[in-house]
Amino acid sequence: MCLRDLLPLLSVAAFLGGCGGGANTGPTDPTGPNALRCAGTAPSLPAHLVVGYAGALPASGSGGFDLRYQYLAGVLAPDPTCLTPGRAKAEGCGTEWWGTWQWDQLPPGRFVSDFVSATAAAGIRPMFTYYVLFPAAQRRLGISEGAPEVTVAARDRAFMTAYLDDFRFFLRQLGSAPAVVHVEPDFWGYAQHAARAAGVDAHGLVAAVSSANPTDCASAEDSVAGLGRCMISMVRTYAPNALVSLHGSAWASGFDCVSNRSTSLDVAAEARKTADFLLAAGADCADLLVVDLSDRDAGWYQRQVPPRDSWLDGADAALPTFTQAFTWSKALADRASKKVLWWQLPVGNMSLGNTCGAWQDNKLDYFFDHPDRVAASGAAGMAFGSGATCQTDPDSDGGHLRSRAAALAGTGGQPLGP
Repeated sequence: MCLRDLLPLLSVAAFLGGCGGGANTGPTDPTGPNALRCAGTAPSLPAHLVVGYAGALPASGSGGFDLRYQYLAGVLAPDPTCLTPGRAKAEGCGTEWWGTWQWDQLPPGRFVSDFVSATAAAGIRPMFTYYVLFPAAQRRLGISEGAPEVTVAARDRAFMTAYLDDFRFFLRQLGSAPAVVHVEPDFWGYAQHAARAAGVDAHGLVAAVSSANPTDCASAEDSVAGLGRCMISMVRTYAPNALVSLHGSAWASGFDCVSNRSTSLDVAAEARKTADFLLAAGADCADLLVVDLSDRDAGWYQRQVPPRDSWLDGADAALPTFTQAFTWSKALADRASKKVLWWQLPVGNMSLGNTCGAWQDNKLDYFFDHPDRVAASGAAGMAFGSGATCQTDPDSDGGHLRSRAAALAGTGGQPLGP
């Protein structure tokens, strides 16, 4: 999953109540004035399979959706004063930083609070995918995507100070609103790669954490493990009604367990490796794990030069299959003792003409045709949206996703698996 060319184009919303949050069974919080916070008190997920999306609000009501998500991606604020609480205007803070994604005569960050209020008013819970570390470090430090995010950016104290200040500012815009915070897709997968290369786990990967953010994380370990726990603790402190998730990448163990074509690969064993890494990185304190299949439609990939085959066999006969992907996610969920959220699922369908914004794919219809299998994959929900420009999205697919979401909701929804 490569997200480098994502623009702030996505939005998806809403969890309303039953697995996670207050039901967190992770370790109890240590005591002391500087202790990191682990257990959460946010409203739990519903007892049915959540359906989410990234797109415009429904014409009326929730439209059968439980969740609406929005990327926060890009650079950091150009000046620390842009993060000053009570600042009246975003004017002077540029236009690329997510805190300026509204009229510059409004306060910085208003984009987030407006998204939250509009989404909640539709009876949907807002979710934010905080994808800032790579694009911000690329701009400030000149790094490339991948290992340098871990071995360069995460170790740079000045950068990490600004980064964690930005994360705190974002969380303050959420405040007490029920929400979901999805922390840094891709980063944890690249970190697992770096750990494997070094022969260590997340505790052995150096990162500037307590030194970069003594305000919130003075007791945190200066490692990637400490970073995950620090960021989760910050959610507990500044956005106590938000569920929080790290990201589980199917390629993190060194094999792509979604696109794999080898019958000899034990994808469940690979999933357990990723779960163990994420648990060391703080996922024991998270409420769920977000996972994904592909960031672009299969029809789009097929028409690139060279072409890439990202189709999954809808008959589940020849690898790669949906059954393989679900075997991986179930093993991840079981090992981590967390439900997973399938996220950024391609929106394309087979009726589309393979043009910009209207590409073919079979993943959306497979998920809606087999919600019982999705639930049995260890999932709490499934959220659909575009991972790049020119991909099919819920506002360009001819209403197909919205029709399927409404139809599933009309049946009472899919009960969750064990």
